[in-house]
Amino acid sequence: MTEVHLSGQLLCVDMDEVAAVVRHLPGHVALTRAEAGCISFNVSRTGNPLVWQVDERFRDADTFYAHQDRAASSDWGRATARIERRYTVEGL
Repeated sequence: MTEVHLSGQLLCVDMDEVAAVVRHLPGHVALTRAEAGCISFNVSRTGNPLVWQVDERFRDADTFYAHQDRAASSDWGRATARIERRYTVEGL
C-alpha cells in the first residue's frame, strides 16, 4: 500500500467564501479525522486571509477516494464547491 498525500491551497475570492470555510471547516475536519485510513488532516490559515493551506495523508488510494466522495457530498462540499483548490496529490 502506498500512502496518498495531498498538499496545496484553498483560494477564496472574497470574505463570503472565507465565512463559508470558517463555518463548515470544524465539522469537516472532525469527520475527516474520524475516517478509516486518515493518517493526518490539517487545514490552516496562511498570511493571506483568503488562502488556506491544506495537507492530507491517507493510508492508500481507496481511503483517499472514499474521503473525496464523502467530502463532496457533505455540507462542507456543497458550501465550498465553488472555491478554487490548487492541490498536488502524490501516491496515486
